[in-house]
Amino acid sequence: MERFLSTWLVSAVALSVAAWLLGTHMDIGESSDGSAARIVTVLVVALVFTLINAVVGPILKVLSLPFIIITLGLALLVINALLLLLTEKITDAFDVVFHVDGFWWAVLASIVISVSQSIVNAFVGPKNRQVRVTRYER
Repeated sequence: MERFLSTWLVSAVALSVAAWLLGTHMDIGESSDGSAARIVTVLVVALVFTLINAVVGPILKVLSLPFIIITLGLALLVINALLLLLTEKITDAFDVVFHVDGFWWAVLASIVISVSQSIVNAFVGPKNRQVRVTRYER
């Protein structure tokens, strides 16, 4: 549960960074909303995004493994963009304002989100655990 919560919050930060960097090409919440309403919107979008990445993402990645290998991982950009567009469709069904301008903006947003998640995880991720190796002599 703790891992899910940290992933959810890291995704919220990464989505916020992507929305900030992409400007009008990726919108989360109404521009007329107050700060509290926008934070709630970001948290809802991040929750849907985290659930999609946890459930649908691994299935898509396993099914498209040959394409991922052939394209040397570039197919993962397409998969992540499609997951982001799926997040847009699902949040739209719940009347949550989340919009990405198109497929190529979703690809760029998925790159920004991946980099942002890596940076934030470096700060809030699990600390390095020391492993003790004991060697027994015979």
